[in-house]
Amino acid sequence: MFIATLIAANELAAGQISEAMDRLAAAGCAPSAQGWIDEGVAADIAFGLGAHEARTALEGAFAGVDVVVQSLAGRPKRLLIADMDSTMITVECIDELADYAGIKPQIAEITERAMRGELDFAEALDARVALLKGLDESVIEQCLAERVRIMPGAVELVCTMRARGGTTILVSGGFTRFAEPVGREIGFDRVVANRLMIVDGKLDGTVAKPIVDAGTKEATLLAAIEQTPLPAEATLAVGDGANDLAMIRRAGLGVAYHAKPVVAAAADARIDHNDLAALLYAQGIARRDWRTD
Repeated sequence: MFIATLIAANELAAGQISEAMDRLAAAGCAPSAQGWIDEGVAADIAFGLGAHEARTALEGAFAGVDVVVQSLAGRPKRLLIADMDSTMITVECIDELADYAGIKPQIAEITERAMRGELDFAEALDARVALLKGLDESVIEQCLAERVRIMPGAVELVCTMRARGGTTILVSGGFTRFAEPVGREIGFDRVVANRLMIVDGKLDGTVAKPIVDAGTKEATLLAAIEQTPLPAEATLAVGDGANDLAMIRRAGLGVAYHAKPVVAAAADARIDHNDLAALLYAQGIARRDWRTD
C-alpha cells in the first residue's frame, strides 16, 4: 500500500483531492481512500499500485501544492539527516561571509555552480575559503547574528521527530562556527561540519581536512542506521544541493527542499512550495501534534 500526501502552501480544496483520486485511477494506481491530515491544508490518498506512476500523475498538477508519494510501511521516520545552508537556514553562510569581505559575487557564483553539481565540492570549497584569507574572525559572529536565520518549519520538524523518539543529525558542508549554534537553536542531536582554520584572529584561507562533503553525509546516514539500528525506510534525508544527492538517494525518503534541478530530479520527493513542516505532514503528523521544544 502507498500514500500520496498533498500539502498546500495556501489552501487545499476538497475538489483537488477528488481530482487527484481521478488522476490516480486513470494512471492505474488503484486509489482506495482519502482523508484530511489538517483540513484545507494537507490530505492523504491511499492507493495500491504504482508509486512512480502516482508521482507522474500528481506532481505539478495543482498550483502551490507539494506531493509526497511513499510506501505506507515505514512512513513514520526515526532518523533525520539534514543539510544546513539553504535548507535548515535561509542563507549560504560562505556567501554571506564573502559579502563582509566585499567579494560576494565571486564566491556566490562558485557556490551556485557547486550546488548545481557543475564543480567538485571539495575543490570549490577550498577555492572559496582561500578567497576569505585575512578576514577577521569576529566577522563570523557578526554574520551569524546579522544574516543567519532559521528556515521556517525547521524547529517544528526537528523537535517533533525527537519527541517521537527520532534521532536528528545536521550534516553540513559549511562551517562548525555556524552549524554548532544553529544545531543548538533548532534542537539537533548532533552536528557534523567543516572547521575553518584561524591564525592570530584571522581566517588563514583553509579548512581542516578531511572536508565534510557528499561522501561524509552518506556515511553519516549509513552509520546512524547501523548504530540505531533502523530499517532504511525509517530514515529521512533533506537537502538542496548536489552534495546532498548521495544521502538523499540512500534514505528511505530523500527530499529535495527548494532544490537545484539536479537534486529535484533525483529525489523521492520535492518540496517546492511549503516550508520544512511539510515533512511532518509527509509522516502523517497533524499540526496539533507538532512540537517546538
